[in-house]
Amino acid sequence: MTYRFFTPARASTTTGLTAAVYRQLSDDFLGPLPTFQALSAVPEVLAATWALMREALLAGDASRVERELVASVVSRANRCQFCVDAHVMLLHALGEPKLAEAVARGGTPPEPRHAELIAWAQASRSPEAADWASPYRPEVTGTLLAFHFVNRIVSALLDPDLLPGGLQRSPLVRSVGGRLYARAAREPKEPGRSLPLLPAGTTAPPGWAGDSPVGVAYASLKDAAAPGGDLLGDVARQTVAATVRWEDGRFPARPADWAVDLVRDVPGRDRVGTRIALLAAFAPSAITVGDVALWRLSHPADADLVRLVAYGAITATDHVARALASAHL
Repeated sequence: MTYRFFTPARASTTTGLTAAVYRQLSDDFLGPLPTFQALSAVPEVLAATWALMREALLAGDASRVERELVASVVSRANRCQFCVDAHVMLLHALGEPKLAEAVARGGTPPEPRHAELIAWAQASRSPEAADWASPYRPEVTGTLLAFHFVNRIVSALLDPDLLPGGLQRSPLVRSVGGRLYARAAREPKEPGRSLPLLPAGTTAPPGWAGDSPVGVAYASLKDAAAPGGDLLGDVARQTVAATVRWEDGRFPARPADWAVDLVRDVPGRDRVGTRIALLAAFAPSAITVGDVALWRLSHPADADLVRLVAYGAITATDHVARALASAHL
């Protein structure tokens, strides 16, 4: 597993909020995995991403199998092979090898509830075209939103192979990996433990059921990631927001050319940043070393690259969130 544009600090050297997040990751998940380490340059985004992941995917009474299924299918819809592989392996860990391999093949399982969840998760990539809403519990809906964000971060900042040579795509390796993680995957988690990591006073947005920890975590992620847009000017931000609305999750046939066309009317100083943000929203794996090198001429810090990618990712994720039927959250 390698990082595309920078190597984060080792987990053993972290302090403060980042170290607190890593402790929870070690206690409640599989440790400070590359997904989270890639965000460590911006601790507030790291903490909010972990909080949404934990409260939606891991905590509470909703079926963990159904949530892992949603995570896997959203990841496939977003073409994030790293996340597909990771969560197919976790379906194995939860004792669902047939379901895991059906998802890995892009197939539809025979269980109607699972087939329904797959269709729902796939449709969320283009919520307006699908007239998409959510009839599911906050944990399931929150898992879907978490992975719309995380998929984009992972595809932008990490190489796609979870194991050397793509070994994780072997059914045997997935099965063995699932057995290794079975105990950790099946252990119940108490809701709300991550919330003290978030800014005091964060509340769930309108429409979320009561004081749902999932809603609080999503609101915190939006608050932490959206200010990355401040790295761009007004015209650039308007271009990103408008494109996310009108393209509605459509995959560009040629992402590099598509992004170049969209930024022609953006002021010159913002063109490369706007291009990266747009690609982060639609085709994050198409961000190139050249794009990042140009961005670093004016913004050399790793933290600014993470903020910019997170801004593109949350803009696309919130497009999905806005389509939700509030009565069902």
